Amino acid sequence: MTAGSDSVLELLPLVFAAPNEALARAEEVLGSDPPPLHASVAHQVIGIWQRDWGDLRIALHHLRRARELAARAESADREADVLAALGVALVHAGRTREGLKALERGVEVSSGHTRARVLFRRAYASWVLGRHREALEDVRRSIPVLRQADDVIWTARALTLRATVHLALGAVERAAADFTAAESLWDTTGQEHDKADAVESRGLAAFRSGDIPAALRLLDEAEERYAKLGTPTFMLNIRRCEVLMAAGLAPEALAEADAAIGVLDGIGGQSTRKAELLLAAARAARLGGDPHTAIARAALAVRLFAGQRRPWWEAHARLVLIEARVAAGRASGRLVADAAGVAERLAAFGAPAAPEASLLAGRIALDLGWTADAELHLKVAARSRHGGPPLARMTGWAAQALRARAAGSGRGVLEACRHGLDVLDAHRTTLGASELRARATAQGAELAALAQRASLDSGGPRRLLTWSERWRATVLSAPPTRPPADPALLSGLTAFREIAARAEAARMDGRPVPALERDQRRLEREIRSRTLHISGAAPGGGHRFDPALLLERLGEDVRLVELAVLDGRVQVLLCGQGRVRRFEAGLLAEAETEAEHVQAGLRRLAHPGAEARLPVVEAAGRRLEELLFGPAAEHLGTGPVVVVPPGRLHRVPWALLPSLRERVFSVSPSASSWLRSRDTVPPPGGRRVLVRGPGLATEGAEVPELADRYGGSTVLEYEEARVPRVLEELDGSELAHIAAHGTFRADSPLFSALRMADGPLIVHDFERLDRSPYRIILSCCDTARFASVGADELLGLVTALLPLGTAGVVACSAPVNDAAVVPLMLALHKGLSAGLSLAEALRDARAALPGDATHQATGWAFSAFGAA
Repeated sequence: MTAGSDSVLELLPLVFAAPNEALARAEEVLGSDPPPLHASVAHQVIGIWQRDWGDLRIALHHLRRARELAARAESADREADVLAALGVALVHAGRTREGLKALERGVEVSSGHTRARVLFRRAYASWVLGRHREALEDVRRSIPVLRQADDVIWTARALTLRATVHLALGAVERAAADFTAAESLWDTTGQEHDKADAVESRGLAAFRSGDIPAALRLLDEAEERYAKLGTPTFMLNIRRCEVLMAAGLAPEALAEADAAIGVLDGIGGQSTRKAELLLAAARAARLGGDPHTAIARAALAVRLFAGQRRPWWEAHARLVLIEARVAAGRASGRLVADAAGVAERLAAFGAPAAPEASLLAGRIALDLGWTADAELHLKVAARSRHGGPPLARMTGWAAQALRARAAGSGRGVLEACRHGLDVLDAHRTTLGASELRARATAQGAELAALAQRASLDSGGPRRLLTWSERWRATVLSAPPTRPPADPALLSGLTAFREIAARAEAARMDGRPVPALERDQRRLEREIRSRTLHISGAAPGGGHRFDPALLLERLGEDVRLVELAVLDGRVQVLLCGQGRVRRFEAGLLAEAETEAEHVQAGLRRLAHPGAEARLPVVEAAGRRLEELLFGPAAEHLGTGPVVVVPPGRLHRVPWALLPSLRERVFSVSPSASSWLRSRDTVPPPGGRRVLVRGPGLATEGAEVPELADRYGGSTVLEYEEARVPRVLEELDGSELAHIAAHGTFRADSPLFSALRMADGPLIVHDFERLDRSPYRIILSCCDTARFASVGADELLGLVTALLPLGTAGVVACSAPVNDAAVVPLMLALHKGLSAGLSLAEALRDARAALPGDATHQATGWAFSAFGAA
């Protein structure tokens, strides 16, 4: 063969090393009137490029032409190689029978080394179709021949494929060994696209082994590599959707799947990938609480998989379809049978999702009162509790808990729930980012609810308190893991502040800011991505809540009111005087509605002239007390009160409730968090930091007076109030007072911010502190607003501070009148100077305010959090 022939044949490996260069050179070859053999190679290269990153119709045209030219060149090996590429394209187009026929023909006409490559392609097609055992057989036959021929590239591809099939069958250790072997081979080649694929595959392996941060990091790295090559990969989108859903980020997974489907449709891409993306979108919609969207996507995925003759995939899509129908309230005996049938098919395929289907069948049967059928299915699902990845074991323990409940064994329910939540707790601690830890708790919501119900049915209030604490605000139990001096993260935060400050200035000048807003969103994505990559500490035993310790610390005077929610109704657990008592209050949904009415009223009262609304707001406060405290309001005693609300009630202005209005009270995300805050020791030195941000209507008028009160305190104002300097001074301080505009981001709570001279000081910044201030006062709007996520978690400014060494916070849950804040803050600090706690000083400060509606509403909007 001539040098020219060698040059043309080199285009085939080049298509996965430098895809766009290979495409351009193949088109040049076709423009030079090449001989049939060379033309066949060029058409095959164009066909592969279009198959994987472009239009399948164009791909099929070029691959068929490549086969015709190979036959004309009378090269059996050339024809076999083209048949293999064509067969894969036909499978991706959903024409499974034709594709398998082409692959079979390729095996028949080839021999030796070429046949091994064709067998690899047939194994790949079998993997796409979900025929995992057939895929393993073909790839096992190909690897020895490829190794004997010293074919590094195709050996690495075969090892990568075998590892991927092992993962689909749940054999994580075998997959890891093959991935490691393949990666060592890729390091010796220039196959850049194949290398990116290897990184993506390692991300999948990390996910299957339960390491979500590593999975996100590797998938992001693979995306960067693909972007440099200009080759979109929809498999990466599908895998990232899986990881995002496991991390509790279902809305983001749905957005990613929908965007990828749009791109795929726009280029006429692979039908097989579209079906898989639809399945990912259906799962994400179901997890995100949108069963109707899930039903629509899953039904379409089922039809596509069936038409593509992909029964493994079709079974998974049917599982999601059944789950979505149940979530939409369509449970029926037919669905029990459907779920059981899907479970059998998944088990026959060796799919790890089989226990989920059995659990679903058992759950539906239980709801219908079919206890015998339920036990049959739940027993099968419960087998997964002893092995596999964390979520599979969670499925098994959930099934075991439901079996115990059906058998009337409260003790069995609690035992299963304890084991299941221990599994999830260990998994959660491997996550470094507070957002991931918070969202991961959603996986334990069912077990926590089962345990609480069993506690209420078979135990006293003290047991219910223990289980209420078991899965409440767990993200606050330890600070987020900090990245070790991550320069890219620090650079991103600096750039984000600059862009955000420029956008804010442009808005104030009335100038359009779409370009700046796009840059800001891009930087937010990059910052968030880097924080999600952070791994947590190794799983440990964890803290266990002790009711006796709580009661001892409360003593005779203090009462702690923990609000649990069971079956939609508020259960009040009143702790104090050495005992725990339970009272039943109103419906949570009604309390949430009333809290929104109160918030609207406080917003009106923040402006002069709304005095007529004051009686309406006060009446709403009385109704809120009835719904939230019920009869317990009469048993609060006369001493201080600690309120522990569920996450969905974070917007309640507790000072408006009649029983708390003139009382010393504080709010805590959990009883455990209150105990930790109470035991937190102030840092040495007693440093005080006063910060005044820009743009306040009063210009932070309290700050100069506080500077006079606290001689020797650090005052940062005007251009000195820049984020790096502010963080430096806040770190390890005893008291911090920040007068600055606050912004709450419901869409991305960890980008909630305080406005400084150089831009926003965000939650991600606070999480970099070695120790946040022992006491911190945020005298601005919306600083006590949170996003409720996971099982019962809160994300926001206050909850970022509590795990980092802050024992007490004063913050505001509603818009307030800036001028009315000044006397409230001065009176608050007067009390602190006299040695009072934050809660005591805030109670006295409210009482010292003028009696007009605006000042009263301002006092009600602020709460003390923690125990300092």
